[in-house]
Amino acid sequence: MSSRENPRADDLPPALPAMWRALKRGYQAEPRLLVVAFGLSLLAALPDALLALWLKLLADGVLGGERRLATTAAIGLGVSAAATWFLRVVSDRTQRRFRDRVTIALESHVAKLQASVATIAHHERPEYLDRLAVLRDQVFVLDHMYMSLFSTCGWILRLVVTVALLMSIHPALGLLAAFALPTVLTSSWRPGVERAAEERGASANRLARHLFNTATTAPPGKEVRVTRIGNRLVTERRAAWERWYGPVAAARWSSAVWHALAWAIFAAAYVGAVIFVSSGLRATPGQVLLVLAAGARLSAYIGATVGEIGFLRGIWLDGSRRLAWLEDYAASLVEHADAPAPERLVEGIRLEHVSFAYPGTSRRVLDNVSLELKPGSVVAIVGENGAGKSTLVKLLCRLYQPDEGRILVNGLDLARIPPDEWRSRLAGAFQDFFRFEFRARHTVGVGDVPRLENEPAVMAAVNRAGAEDVLERFAAGLETQLGATWPGGVEVSFGQWQKLALARGFMRDHPLLLVLDEPTAALDAETEHALFERYAAAARGSTPDGRITILVSHRFSTVRMADLIVVLDGARVVEVGTHEALMAKGGQYAELYGIQAAAYR
Repeated sequence: MSSRENPRADDLPPALPAMWRALKRGYQAEPRLLVVAFGLSLLAALPDALLALWLKLLADGVLGGERRLATTAAIGLGVSAAATWFLRVVSDRTQRRFRDRVTIALESHVAKLQASVATIAHHERPEYLDRLAVLRDQVFVLDHMYMSLFSTCGWILRLVVTVALLMSIHPALGLLAAFALPTVLTSSWRPGVERAAEERGASANRLARHLFNTATTAPPGKEVRVTRIGNRLVTERRAAWERWYGPVAAARWSSAVWHALAWAIFAAAYVGAVIFVSSGLRATPGQVLLVLAAGARLSAYIGATVGEIGFLRGIWLDGSRRLAWLEDYAASLVEHADAPAPERLVEGIRLEHVSFAYPGTSRRVLDNVSLELKPGSVVAIVGENGAGKSTLVKLLCRLYQPDEGRILVNGLDLARIPPDEWRSRLAGAFQDFFRFEFRARHTVGVGDVPRLENEPAVMAAVNRAGAEDVLERFAAGLETQLGATWPGGVEVSFGQWQKLALARGFMRDHPLLLVLDEPTAALDAETEHALFERYAAAARGSTPDGRITILVSHRFSTVRMADLIVVLDGARVVEVGTHEALMAKGGQYAELYGIQAAAYR
């Protein structure tokens, strides 16, 4: 696997390209509003920046007895004040409208990215989880980055006008801007230091949140009370929070000290400028007033500018870099996927020397596995817990990529088939299914989204799964809201959820690969056997597309019907054959089968 396919956790894209990509994302979402909002923010900056000029002219007019000049300055002050208020209101309303619209676009983009990443490896790497946790916190304020950029440009325009006014008195006064540079540098540096400290402690922060949710939410409530671990959860949550907050607080204090020193430098320069103008130059009262007003406003403008720069550095640059990283990571997993998914299986599926270890671990869950799955066959995978059965299924579904070896579909490397296209050819149900608390129709129908509202298709899937009895217990049938926490929702037992998940896996009529990874663990052995036998028989009888059916079960009485039985042990394939052949061999399968058969007598 290339470094691009497996990027390092610290390999964030450069700041400026990432910022530009984020800008383009906002422009693509709302191009007109972005341009109008940016223009208004600049226009709103001008009247405010000119106040010092009007004050100078007013003082010169009053003290010099020039009534026309004083009147013009007074009118200018009034117009500037009114224009500042009016343009600020219009700009704020326009920016709010833009922000509301772009918020949905950004949040949808991040959600789609995370949901569409080709594999699920990023959910199991601690360093990626920490990065994604920070990004999830930032995505809700990423919309503010455009407003912050607009504001920053407005404050910079005010600064340029103010510095120009100061230099009109004496060129040396332009040095005030140079003395402000340390505050700009510390403002852009501080958030990065603090954010790095937060990310280093993100795992402790995630643990603190997990412990808090465990102590305060309903699902673990019974066991928390029965085991009486409430106080322990509170104590450990506090300790985890302290492990996160301690380094963060230290980083904040140290950066604050440097920031205060930078402001002290600017304050000394400002005092020196006032003394220089009032004592060193033969300045008019109006010029002194301009320096006082412009210098004071320069201080406020610099403060606002560095504050916005700090926000941009802390949220936008960091957030946009994480967003760009996620975009690159998602793209890297499909960059070589240039072949279409097959319409039918002609050569079947072949695993060649496949090895795999879960992200962040070194222990191989599968080690040098080679298998040939023939078209139209029913294949059972058995083995003790931890043998690698579910992992093998996940690799076939391309939820992970092998560390070594390859998986061939009709002789083509599965890595070359776009994941979405390949998964459109898959169907199945898993032991660790998710409980979609939708209406029953949609809970089943999401197994084939194009037919989500197709009631005959949904009922056909329900019948295949033997879940008719579940719907019979719901007064509203398919229209029943599942989940007691929703208005009108009903409580659903684990066994009922499992049958609905199985029905969801049967929504697609003609999958090339059907995966049943212990989806009926809550059912009794006889029901599971009858269900699998019926479906295996149907699969063998109608597979012009060469469908391969994978059965994973810990019940050996169920898998004996398979055309091929694969026995995994210690991450390796130890036996392959039919039930009869493996029993005749008298190896590990025969031993496990005999033990289980004796237990059922």
